Amino acid sequence: MASPGLQGHFDDANPEVQEPLPQLDDIKVDYHPNSQIPSTIHHFADFSRTRPTEASVPRNHAPWEPFQTRLDFEVAEIALEAALTAEQTNRLLSLVHRSALRELWSTASQRFTPFQVDIVSVPNQNKVHEFDMHYRPLWDWALDMLRDRRLAPHFVFDAQCLYKFNGTRFVRFIDEPWTANAFWDAQSRLPPEAKPLAFILYADKAKLSSFGAQKAYPIVCRIANLPVEIRNGTGIGGGRIVGWLPIVSEDSEHAGKSSFVNFKNAVWHESFLKLLESVIQISRTGYWFECGDAIRRLLWPLILILSADYEEQCIMALICGLKGKFPCPICLVPRDEQSVLSHELRLRTSAESEETLRLACAKKSKKEREKLLKTYSLPLSFDRMHVYHGGLWRHHLWRELQFWILELGREAVAQMDANYDALPRWSNLTHFSKVVGVDFNDSSHHEDISKMAIFAAQRILRRSQSKLRYLLLRCIRHYIDLDIYAGFEVHTEDSIVAGRQALRDFSALMDISKDWNFPKKHASSHLFDDILAKGATRNYNTKPNEKMHGPDVATQILRYDHWLLTLTSMRSELNELDEYNRNANLPTTEDADAENPVISVAPAPCTHVKLGSAQGDVSFASLEQSHADDRAFVGFRIKLNGFLNTFFPTNDIPLPDGKRIHLQADNKITEYKYLQVNYESMVDWRQCKDLLQCNPEFFGSPRYDCVMVQTDNQPFFARLIFMFGCSIGETNLSLALIHLYDVGIGVRNKHDADLGLWRVRAKPRSSPEFISVRSIIRGAVLASDPGRQGNYFVIDTIDADMFLRVKSLQVA
Repeated sequence: MASPGLQGHFDDANPEVQEPLPQLDDIKVDYHPNSQIPSTIHHFADFSRTRPTEASVPRNHAPWEPFQTRLDFEVAEIALEAALTAEQTNRLLSLVHRSALRELWSTASQRFTPFQVDIVSVPNQNKVHEFDMHYRPLWDWALDMLRDRRLAPHFVFDAQCLYKFNGTRFVRFIDEPWTANAFWDAQSRLPPEAKPLAFILYADKAKLSSFGAQKAYPIVCRIANLPVEIRNGTGIGGGRIVGWLPIVSEDSEHAGKSSFVNFKNAVWHESFLKLLESVIQISRTGYWFECGDAIRRLLWPLILILSADYEEQCIMALICGLKGKFPCPICLVPRDEQSVLSHELRLRTSAESEETLRLACAKKSKKEREKLLKTYSLPLSFDRMHVYHGGLWRHHLWRELQFWILELGREAVAQMDANYDALPRWSNLTHFSKVVGVDFNDSSHHEDISKMAIFAAQRILRRSQSKLRYLLLRCIRHYIDLDIYAGFEVHTEDSIVAGRQALRDFSALMDISKDWNFPKKHASSHLFDDILAKGATRNYNTKPNEKMHGPDVATQILRYDHWLLTLTSMRSELNELDEYNRNANLPTTEDADAENPVISVAPAPCTHVKLGSAQGDVSFASLEQSHADDRAFVGFRIKLNGFLNTFFPTNDIPLPDGKRIHLQADNKITEYKYLQVNYESMVDWRQCKDLLQCNPEFFGSPRYDCVMVQTDNQPFFARLIFMFGCSIGETNLSLALIHLYDVGIGVRNKHDADLGLWRVRAKPRSSPEFISVRSIIRGAVLASDPGRQGNYFVIDTIDADMFLRVKSLQVA
């Protein structure tokens, strides 16, 4: 059964049956026909991804065993997380209770599939070479996850198509693997009662930072049937090391020769086969298993996603890489046409590759076999981190940008660094004081540098000085747009269309500037096809896996990793037990020995905005006196009276005693320096939060964050000056004094349009306004335009939500 198209639609229901009309933002779920689950429509607020479960007793009332007490376990937990030696840990533990810690961890870890070691034998140069392959049998590891009842409510075994009603039609959206086409197609090829169990495998060779020249080659596995928050996390159900590939030592005599390269590839594939052996037969027959929810299912394993950098993909796919005639692992693009992204190219298939291998084996000479094998490969997944942040940006666009900045001399270099340093700080965004000439190895740093590049360089590389430099800036802007679309957590029909257009725009500009004929440029042509097939790029991005490169050699690190998995499970069971005891009004095991147990009170429901860091009460007279040198506070009380006398009637709030408000000089208000704003992301419709400061001394420096404010018409941007709470009669208000950036700009100039800049202009500081903090949509970051005083650019690249909000302003 073919996967459904991307077009939104209404359910093909019986026209005689009158169903209620959908409401705006309703979510429709179409399940795969093999599931025999009818389509459902949910109101947005009621839509949930997890299955409801009944409250149950903890599965273990002594989850710290085989440790004698909870305290023993928690001491050992700290020691393991701190990577103390066995001697140091036992000395620490002996202060509480003597114990053979290593034996205890070994006993406790028997609850999970352990690592085993097999010998891999590969012939080369008339000699058989042997290597150790450390691995967990993949199917046994998967069963560990499947039988865990804590994970049971989160597993999804049936493909789904999700739609959101936009007021006119249901529009399909894609995020998790089971909402994309490949999962649907896989289930269509299985027996009706079978359920796909999809694996995501990642492999990458890397240096171990703590051990000099020592290298590691871990294989990390995740289960695609679990939500991304679980499978990309570090807790139960998260990715685990399941294999440790042997590394063939370089031989100076044979290095670079095709025979030696083939030998190393053979070692890789023979070793990888060991990991897959446990699932190969099951992938032909399926496997009946009772999962953690006590339901028996016919599970059918498949490798849905292989995640790796291009170099590892070449090994996985057994292609010649850059030297091949068709170097793309996904399609048959000729080597000299990789920069052209508009061509429709034939995709490779595994059946085609098997036929190619059969034909190659039939060739008489080695030269003929090599010539044929250079033509084909196998499909893999787009890797945003290596293709974009650590590839196209780091080694090409950023290198070009630095070249031109250095070409302009020291003054330009100093200005570029100063511009980066002057950019406001923002959470989840690295602040740089110096970038030019600095070698950053972390791809996350390069991602952040790229987001700020246009705002830092736009006054240095001017079109009037060099059209080529200016063209580079335009390429960078289109690259950033494309990267943001690539990183969306949820894609709709509209975002796919917009993303493909961004790719066409980027490719057209790149082709003008220079020859970009290399695999990581071409890889973008498969980006949105991969999203349609496998879901959002975070499902197969290598970034979560890079953090799992271990700190030790094979035997030690794998034992340590296995113990960490055990620790994570035991800690989860302890938390589960404590939560059960709290709900039952029983003392927790943690409180059992305490004389005065702490009673936890659930926090109040989260609201749209919340003021914090109260500074105490201050009178209007004192406030105006302490800010006498700031024009924004001139006539503070009088202006507030005018605001309140308009604000109350406009919002249907009765005036106290029906009379106009006249605040007196000795009346008091409460100052606040912190504001939390909760808002719904335009990308994935989940709640996000910004933590904003309005503080003259935030870690030694003044910080007054900017905000996006809602109006009846178009939103505007402003900077916080002062936040306060006041009570008028029975009404409590949370207000802010703001510096507006809403002076009319007029017709948008070519410079701003070319570089995707949204310019705002500040009113005089002597003309501030009051607002209710409830009218704040979210936080914002503004970068000053050094060429025009009082002009600022909205940094729309801080996150995908702000990117879409500014896009909507540009369209309007």
